[in-house]
Amino acid sequence: MGSISKLSNPCPASSLSSTFNPKASNPKCLIGFLTTSPNSFTSKVSSSKLSVRSKPSLRGPLIVRCAQGQGNGSPTEKTYLHELYDKEGQSPWYDNLCRPVTDLLPLIDSGVRGVTSNPAIFQKAISTSNAYNDQFRELVQSGKDIETAYWELVVKDIQDACKLFESIYDQTDAADGYVSVEVSPRLADDTEGTVEAAKWLHKVVSRPNVYIKIPATAPCIPSIKEVIANGISVNVTLIFSLTRYEAVIDAYLDGLEASGLDDLSKVTSVASFFVSRVDTLIDKLLEKIGTPEALDLRGKAAVAQAALAYQLYQKKFSGPRWEALVKKGAKKQRLLWASTSVKNPAYPDTLYVAPLIGPDTVSTMPDQALQAFLDHGTVSRTIDSNVSEAEGIYSALEHLGIDWSYVGNQLELEGVDSFKKSFDSLLDTLQEKANSLKLVSL
Repeated sequence: MGSISKLSNPCPASSLSSTFNPKASNPKCLIGFLTTSPNSFTSKVSSSKLSVRSKPSLRGPLIVRCAQGQGNGSPTEKTYLHELYDKEGQSPWYDNLCRPVTDLLPLIDSGVRGVTSNPAIFQKAISTSNAYNDQFRELVQSGKDIETAYWELVVKDIQDACKLFESIYDQTDAADGYVSVEVSPRLADDTEGTVEAAKWLHKVVSRPNVYIKIPATAPCIPSIKEVIANGISVNVTLIFSLTRYEAVIDAYLDGLEASGLDDLSKVTSVASFFVSRVDTLIDKLLEKIGTPEALDLRGKAAVAQAALAYQLYQKKFSGPRWEALVKKGAKKQRLLWASTSVKNPAYPDTLYVAPLIGPDTVSTMPDQALQAFLDHGTVSRTIDSNVSEAEGIYSALEHLGIDWSYVGNQLELEGVDSFKKSFDSLLDTLQEKANSLKLVSL
């Protein structure tokens, strides 16, 4: 592993300047991704349709350059992301974070209303960037061990990002504008350890709009209840099945009821229901079955299950129990669609965004999904447009022998394992960086 100084930064600073076209009769918004410098930005737009180059390099953050309309001089910032929120009540979030966090500013201008992170995201950001070098050097020179140094790097990014989204949080009365940070993936089977880690992270980040991410593993369901009861807002992650999702909702409701708070308005939560990975696994099972009926169901399982999750959401957040909590200011635990990037290139690149649009939901999108939806997304309520079809697909898969419990458990194991490997890999990388500079050893 090379020294810190030789590592490159994958997130170059964005140019926030606007462009002005005095000949434009209609406002236009130029959207693209940075590669190595702002000058490499290229895009084509028409007066009537938002257009992004078809094959951008996605190494950097999305940038938005808004031309001023003729006559009034006011910038035009409306994109499909704004429409998602304004027309359909869905909050678009960005599933990525790296330094400099100011690269998030054009994303916010384009309509992004929150940020999600995970151990894999930080592993990529820190191990491939030199933007963390100065702080890391100071930390290890002051005697910090590698894992402590890691958390201080992460906490700074989360705090800085929270500051950028603070105005959205304030404007929406704590309904939006959150930045998520996950407890150590090593704690996925540790109920009490997860609770203590969540309390610690909440305390050290010390921002009202931080979400502490806790995995929806069986040992962590009680953790979610206790953390919510302590007045800490939570992003419950790695949800892959309807059964586990219902347990997550119950943990949230139990936590609110156990909190003893008279005002519940500042204790909020999202439930991160993963999508594309469901198709990845089930498609393989369908291909093993190999019948025409089985092959015809490829690429349909994830969206169908998500549609049924939304039905469960509507059912659980209604009725006497929920109304009693509403009287104390409680907010619904919104469904968040995660893993929205398409893994199979044969599928439409908005497959896990466009069919999952509905009120009181969140869609967190990595670069590819975000760029695709901005380019050719369609904004309309789709999540419950054909529930009977979703039920039919779900049942048809069961009749073919697809065990939804197995799918959920397997994907959960894979998800936890993936995050553990990313976490351990990053700590190894940081140790190598430190060793290369002869700063610290275990």
